[in-house]
Amino acid sequence: MLRFVPRALRLPRPWRPLGARGCASNQAAGSPEIQVRALEGPDQGISEILMNRPRARNALGNVLVSELLDALAQLRKEQQLRVLIFRSGVKGVFCAGADLKEREQMSEAQVGNFVQRLRGLMDEIATFPAPTIAAMDGFALGGGLELALACDLRVAASSAVMGLIETTRGLLPGAGGTQRLPRCLGVALAKELIFTGRRLSGEQAHALGLVNHAVAQNEEGDAAYHRARALAQEILPQAPIAVRLGKVAIDRGIEVDIASGMAIEGICYAQNIPTQDRLEGMAAFREKRLPRFVGK
Repeated sequence: MLRFVPRALRLPRPWRPLGARGCASNQAAGSPEIQVRALEGPDQGISEILMNRPRARNALGNVLVSELLDALAQLRKEQQLRVLIFRSGVKGVFCAGADLKEREQMSEAQVGNFVQRLRGLMDEIATFPAPTIAAMDGFALGGGLELALACDLRVAASSAVMGLIETTRGLLPGAGGTQRLPRCLGVALAKELIFTGRRLSGEQAHALGLVNHAVAQNEEGDAAYHRARALAQEILPQAPIAVRLGKVAIDRGIEVDIASGMAIEGICYAQNIPTQDRLEGMAAFREKRLPRFVGK
């Protein structure tokens, strides 16, 4: 099993909390349930969203969903952002899924509205312009796994536990799980996992292709985060416009037939041709040096 040893990390910019809004949470009134920070130095261009709702194991309630939506709206405006990592500040947990205790207090109409907002959150993550990585250092169940599935890449601790377990609660996945899991693993396997509500370890998920990397957990409980950060560091020096257009070409092309997908790729390629970064890449190749991409 791969044991990832992170390189020395430069201290990042302090966490920036987002003020809570909406319904009361299980934390102190007004206490933010997520924090956002942009890394500096050699990691400039990487931003992180840290979910921190310990009493509810990062369950997706009204406040947490609102804060995530607000953060994503703000981060979309950050032109220098090249990779976004989702991680947890609660040891042993990534996200325990929907807040069923909060949902018990909702009317049927309120449940419908909330689930629609939850789907909207997952769509915002899936369509975020820069690459997104889920660092799964613990439980990722139900909506927690749906959040990870909405990310481009997933890294898990081998001891992490994940699954779309909604059928064990009298529910079915309602925030994209029935659509994104079969696109990730294939229809038959996705049906098996959803029908049974089976839980997988990080190692099992890696063997199936559900996560990109599985790493042995460390004493601090953040091995998946360090591997996700190393993966972000691999993406960081690449041409950001080309990376973003590559994401668009893949995400839109996978939904259509191959001929239409090739047309989408052609449109994306054409948009990249006039960029400074393409010319820089050609010049760097000719001059046998590393390129210096600026995102223009």
